[in-house]
Amino acid sequence: MIAKLAMIALGGAVGALLRYGLAGLVQRMVVGTFPVGTLAVNVLGCMAIGIIGAWAAGPYLVREEYRALIFIGLLGSFTTFSTFGWETFELINSRQFLRAGANVLLSNGLGLAGVWIGYRITTRWLAMGAT
Repeated sequence: MIAKLAMIALGGAVGALLRYGLAGLVQRMVVGTFPVGTLAVNVLGCMAIGIIGAWAAGPYLVREEYRALIFIGLLGSFTTFSTFGWETFELINSRQFLRAGANVLLSNGLGLAGVWIGYRITTRWLAMGAT
């Protein structure tokens, strides 16, 4: 149990740093208040969980503590739906309703698409015998 908790903590630390760096980098690349950095992190995180989920559900067994490190720690802290909620609330609170709605639709729609694309690409790749 201690090893599993340590793996989650390690993954969480790495995921949080990756989120901070990537979201900030993307956000600095655009002009305006739309939270593009958070959107990018959420879509990439969803795609990553689709890829890794397909990999782990397929022919490759992943030990429980490594699954916890990746799914709970790394991706749990990398994807930022709590930040998404706060930023959407701030857009609504500042009466930027169109931007808030766009953020909800894009984050959810592209996030689900990312999971689907990641899963489909990986299952096809695995079916071709790639290792």
